[in-house]
Amino acid sequence: MTFDLSAPISHLITRNILIVDDHPFIIEGYKNAITRYNPKEYEFHIAQAYDCRSAYDLLENESTPKFDVAFLDISMPAYEEKEIFSGEDLAKLILKKMPDCKVILLTMYTELLKIKTIIRTINPNGLIIKNDLTFDELLFAFDKVMKNEKYYSQSVVKMVNQSPHNSIEIDEFDKQILFHLSKGTQTEDMSQYIPISLAAIEKRKSNLKELLKIRTGSDEELLKEAKGKGLF
Repeated sequence: MTFDLSAPISHLITRNILIVDDHPFIIEGYKNAITRYNPKEYEFHIAQAYDCRSAYDLLENESTPKFDVAFLDISMPAYEEKEIFSGEDLAKLILKKMPDCKVILLTMYTELLKIKTIIRTINPNGLIIKNDLTFDELLFAFDKVMKNEKYYSQSVVKMVNQSPHNSIEIDEFDKQILFHLSKGTQTEDMSQYIPISLAAIEKRKSNLKELLKIRTGSDEELLKEAKGKGLF
């Protein structure tokens, strides 16, 4: 029996990490923090993508390993053909394909409605407002998630502790209606993209306007108010 003495024997624990953000310098910052986490115990293999399409292609590639942790920015260029409109949709895809993956979502949104919707629909292992983010904060969040604990940044904790009467929640169909409105799609054409009837779409639009207290009833005001509340 012979041994290849030139090949180092590693006793490090290997973890596969995914980072998706449309700002390359932010990805580098995350990588810098992750690689400094317990270097005597862990070895990290980091994959990266810059938008919803490249992330989708990576996840659908059969050679892609299962990820242990995924860092996802909420707001990124959409992949409309596959109905992947945000980091939230990527998170759902990841959790469907890799249910053991721990998802950390990062966002600039500071609206209570948006934050509560993310928590309700995704239930991420980590949720960080980017304004809270520092190098130490990222390492602390990563440590918590690696130890199977949830981590919400300070602003998130403050928001979710606000009284529930401030909360407005919408579902995926409502979000798709708003998205297509923002792209200039006519209401009568939306049923080509959203698997509900035209009557249901019109009813949902009406409900959204009532929910958001739109006075003029115009789609423009609906979009302005919805975007201001971080609904899409």
